[in-house]
Amino acid sequence: MPISFKKSHFFSINSPNLIKKLKMAKEHISKLLGKDAAFYLEHECKTIDKKTIYAPSKKTVDDVWTQSNRNIQTLASIQRLLGHGRLKNTGYVSILPVDQGIEHTAGASFAPNPIYFDPENIVKLALEGGCNAVASTYGVLGSVARKYAHKIPFIVKINHNELLTYPNTFNQIMFGNIKDAWNMGATAVGATIYFGSEHSERQIQEVAEAFEYAHELGMATVLWCYLRNSDFKKDGTDYHASTDMTAQANHLGVTIQADIIKQKLPTNNGGFKEIGFAKTHEGMYEKLSSDHPIDLCRYQVANCYMGRVGLINSGGASAGATDMAEAVMTAVVNKRAGGMGLISGRKAFQKDMKTGIQLLNTIQDVYLDKSITLA
Repeated sequence: MPISFKKSHFFSINSPNLIKKLKMAKEHISKLLGKDAAFYLEHECKTIDKKTIYAPSKKTVDDVWTQSNRNIQTLASIQRLLGHGRLKNTGYVSILPVDQGIEHTAGASFAPNPIYFDPENIVKLALEGGCNAVASTYGVLGSVARKYAHKIPFIVKINHNELLTYPNTFNQIMFGNIKDAWNMGATAVGATIYFGSEHSERQIQEVAEAFEYAHELGMATVLWCYLRNSDFKKDGTDYHASTDMTAQANHLGVTIQADIIKQKLPTNNGGFKEIGFAKTHEGMYEKLSSDHPIDLCRYQVANCYMGRVGLINSGGASAGATDMAEAVMTAVVNKRAGGMGLISGRKAFQKDMKTGIQLLNTIQDVYLDKSITLA
């Protein structure tokens, strides 16, 4: 059962009611993991030592970001993201992303629940779901900015891959400018780079320049570090979520000073070797990772400067009845690997709002459960 925290709970940690709810949440998480509960909850990472990871905490801004070149306004924006919603002041984030109206077409995205054609319902889901922030397009957030920008942090997505060009080009292009996002009260801006695509070099330069200006204005930056190249599929295996390749995309993302990296949860490894490009070292595969999902994700975290820059994993497409269990598994892997949260959209908004809120709350329960620790 998802928890609904009241203010008084934070002042009475020994409250019998709170203890009961925490126990119920933990049991719910274990039940959703089913026969794999021990596999995920008891794993000990033998690859990259947890002591070397900058784990999220209530002091993340003080302990990590104040050492950086980020200006005071940007530090305040990062803290605002970390200080909202059910996960406030834990160092973890739960973000609702709804840019699929462009990225996947509005009809395909909102047909399961047409109320989300109305941008206000997107923001309401994030608010009532206890999220740290809502990420969406200029149009969605701009249409309700005066009513909601002061109530929940906005992350404005500045570029998109639109699907109306025929044949589809799979190219991220700018949809607006940084000053517009700042004017609507955005706390952060988000962008996607399709690393490995024929357009990636232009996208890297565009996003780097945009992020520099966003920081100048005091906004935080979030980068969707996605791979995109048809040649990343070989002999029937898809390496778009290969750990070695996605981790390198993360490393490029933190290089252009993203404050948060969004990445898919890894599903395999060895893409560089199988496809036959870039440079590798056997230690990447034999010492720094294994075939366990938490170890694969830990390597992604390591490439985010050992967690100095937070890694959030994406929730993925909605599969229906298994969504809750998949979301919890992803959250457990991310948290135990050293990540800072989950960004889950379709699993939440392609359901009725009550069920979407329950899913978001259950994800958050993973990060609120102090017994689920670094592996």
